[in-house]
Amino acid sequence: MTPLAGLGVCVTRRRFLGVGAAAIGGIVGAAALGRLFPIWEDASGGSAAPAPIVPVYDPATVAWTFVVDTGRCIGCGLCVAACKTENGVTDDPKCNRTWVERHVVGEDGIVHVESPEGGIHGFDAEAEGVSAASGASGASAAWFVPRLCMQCEESPCTTVCPVGATYRTADGVILVDEARCIGCGYCVTACPYGARFIVPAGGEARGAPGVADKCTWCYHRLARGLEPACVEVCPVGARRLGDRNDPTSEVAWIIAEHDPEPLWPEYGTLPRVLYLGPLVEQA
Repeated sequence: MTPLAGLGVCVTRRRFLGVGAAAIGGIVGAAALGRLFPIWEDASGGSAAPAPIVPVYDPATVAWTFVVDTGRCIGCGLCVAACKTENGVTDDPKCNRTWVERHVVGEDGIVHVESPEGGIHGFDAEAEGVSAASGASGASAAWFVPRLCMQCEESPCTTVCPVGATYRTADGVILVDEARCIGCGYCVTACPYGARFIVPAGGEARGAPGVADKCTWCYHRLARGLEPACVEVCPVGARRLGDRNDPTSEVAWIIAEHDPEPLWPEYGTLPRVLYLGPLVEQA
């Protein structure tokens, strides 16, 4: 496979409902809806409704897909930092929604994997990516592998959750309802990609301590037509997110032209994160 070349205002649900209730009260007290909301006339003299604030969006037709190019990734760690800042992820280095690994092939042919503090501070530039911590010497190859929630179509995490706290949105993104989550940890254990963690007590995490957390592909941004924080901040374009059902999208083109592969497809979870460039088989 060939690697490729080349915040808006947040309104709480409670405030939104309050504004809606006030508007409805004004409408009920009006003599006629037509006088409150007149039909706009177009230039030809006919009638035309104003364009909607939010474009028409059918979630059932969208197939969000994330493509990662390991041949591009430079291991800078900006994606990890951006994710923690955007989503209020705890500073605990063991808890990350996204992280970066460095894979190093030693002279013995064994692949050594390291991810110091999730790769948030980058990696030591030593002899083609070999560091003392990796346990490898005389490396023959080294590369970086960004990791995140695979948003699997056949997701074990949604199956094992006993209270329905882990759920799938209409457009296929798996989220966690922290108001429902009981912190049992079943989903953490069930995830074969190690993409979940339990929010620890203390620190400055935005999530409630004791509940499950994971990458959401920045769904709050995605729903507003924005890219995930990690995609936006990547300086080399190693991360891409788009609708594979949209033939005009970059992701659809990448899939058609370069045939990226999922990580560990043998699990049968049908991940929606696909990879270009070097990977490594699981030991």
